[in-house]
Amino acid sequence: MLIETILFFVFGTFAAVAAVLMITRSNAVISALFLILNMSSLAGLYLVLNAQFIAVAQVIVYAGAIMVLFLFVLMLLKPENERRFLEVNLKMRIFVIIIAVIIFVQLAYMIFRSSSSSLLSGDVDASIKAGTIEEIGTQLFTNYVLPFEAAGFLLLAATIGALILAKKKFE
Repeated sequence: MLIETILFFVFGTFAAVAAVLMITRSNAVISALFLILNMSSLAGLYLVLNAQFIAVAQVIVYAGAIMVLFLFVLMLLKPENERRFLEVNLKMRIFVIIIAVIIFVQLAYMIFRSSSSSLLSGDVDASIKAGTIEEIGTQLFTNYVLPFEAAGFLLLAATIGALILAKKKFE
């Protein structure tokens, strides 16, 4: 077996176990820590798949910045109220379990009944070149300038809207 295959299975196992542990923990902060482990495992998977930029962005943006935001929101919301809601409402608990089983069955079906794509090429050099920051930047600023600028304006409009709403709330 190649080292890439072994690393793929190791990171995939870590990601799957961390995901299961994340949703089964009763403490929301511990769940968030398992989510960080899951995102780090996904970054390892991206590295194995020669997507270096996405791996670095995964760690910096999601495991770093977004998780700080999640933990901040968790501390503000006091999640012990949510636990009482599921303890009192038995019908909701049964509904949630049914939905979880349906989603699990769908995922298992997709994993075990799918076939590998015929579009995949075995050219490792092209795969490594496609994941570099230089190639992503070249593609982003030549072929995808308009969507990139549109996303920038959309984020700017959302930021201005959030500032206006926050200013009205504090006045």
